Amino acid sequence: MSLRFADPASPSLPLTLVPESALAEALARLPAPARAWAGAQGFTAALGQCCVLPDEGGAPAGALFGLGNPAQRARGRFHLAKAVDLLPEGAWHLEGALSPAETDEAALAFLLAAYRFGRYKAAASPKALLKCPAGVNAARIEAIAAGEALTRDLINTPASDMGPDELEAAFTALAARHGASTRVVAGEALLAEGFPMIHAVGRASPRAPRLLDLRWGDAGPRLTLVGKGVCFDTGGLDLKPAASMGLMKKDMGGAATVMGLAEMIMALGLPLRLRVLVPAVENAVSGNAFRPQDILISRKGLTVEVNNTDAEGRLVLADALALADEEAPDLLLCMATLTGAARVALGPDVPPFYTDDDALAAALAAASARVADPLWRMPFWAPYESLIEPGIADLDNAPSGGMAGSVTAALFLRRFVTATPRFAHFDIYGWQPTAAPARPKGAVGQGARAILAALPEVLGI
Repeated sequence: MSLRFADPASPSLPLTLVPESALAEALARLPAPARAWAGAQGFTAALGQCCVLPDEGGAPAGALFGLGNPAQRARGRFHLAKAVDLLPEGAWHLEGALSPAETDEAALAFLLAAYRFGRYKAAASPKALLKCPAGVNAARIEAIAAGEALTRDLINTPASDMGPDELEAAFTALAARHGASTRVVAGEALLAEGFPMIHAVGRASPRAPRLLDLRWGDAGPRLTLVGKGVCFDTGGLDLKPAASMGLMKKDMGGAATVMGLAEMIMALGLPLRLRVLVPAVENAVSGNAFRPQDILISRKGLTVEVNNTDAEGRLVLADALALADEEAPDLLLCMATLTGAARVALGPDVPPFYTDDDALAAALAAASARVADPLWRMPFWAPYESLIEPGIADLDNAPSGGMAGSVTAALFLRRFVTATPRFAHFDIYGWQPTAAPARPKGAVGQGARAILAALPEVLGI
């Protein structure tokens, strides 16, 4: 799907952004017939209200879009997306006073509002297009929109068409688009090359587990992204109930998100050396499935007691993180749809992230606010380390007690990163439960835009 701006040379109509506080002034600037029309339509500049203005012959001459008041705008984001389905066909340009960050957000909102997942059912795209506003980097916003669309497409695709094979195909296609190299270790080769936990989690499926490895760039700081690629999670022998299994096609949301972020980074040609690692598996049930109380020996050499086969994501991530850590990149980021505990703590819209690096945390938080991509820092709480130590093995993949589940999962992952100076883990949801501006119900990227915005400060590029 192409989410792009209108041709900058094309004729366009004005879309005037009107806060409630500037309503009288905006109406006063209109010709008398247009002012009368706006009044007859009840335009009050309420947030999300759109009024198309006709010319003397009845054809569209422009439109007004309400921005409400600051308190209303602060309760959401991407408000301009509401205009996309309300505007007539053609090119439009923005008029109205916005800050640079607000203008970037408005431009991205317009592009993302055109996203449709039409693989299984035809979905008409909106006909209104936006010319890139002055001061906005069109290539950057289009690259961000493309990365977000890739993430959404991957997560929205059901597991019948998005297993480890298909995720590998999407991964290699991403690499081919940008001249990156890839390597895949699959099936029994995982054991030979030292990825026993990826193999254990995925071996019960007829679709072989694998580790996907992408490299791009030959100069600059090293950035490694690791994404959880559990293409479907039955829970394994600790089988999920049906209600909990219903959204498990999205359990590869971490992989989809790092792939979307990689799309942005490579399309923009950032001066860095990028590596992307995705352990791609299906957690299935069969006679050779891994079992509760099995003890697995990880790539790192740490032993892990399996106290719940439904806590499999941290197992496959651990082997991938251990590999990433062996070359000690300048920055290592892990993204995963890892725990329900994170949703209980912060809901579906605000993913927590964990890092020991205060400067990295501050950069991510500032970027998150700047680009309207919510994140919230949570602690690697050292007193909980004992909760992930079962006694019979080095680590427990599913501590008992039912408390601090997102924190203990993050602590588990941190055990596999010992050489890398800067590490952060993101416990994302990857799903929009109800439709919101620029985010239809279904798959959604989380954290990628904030990370992209923070990279220049974090890596000095």
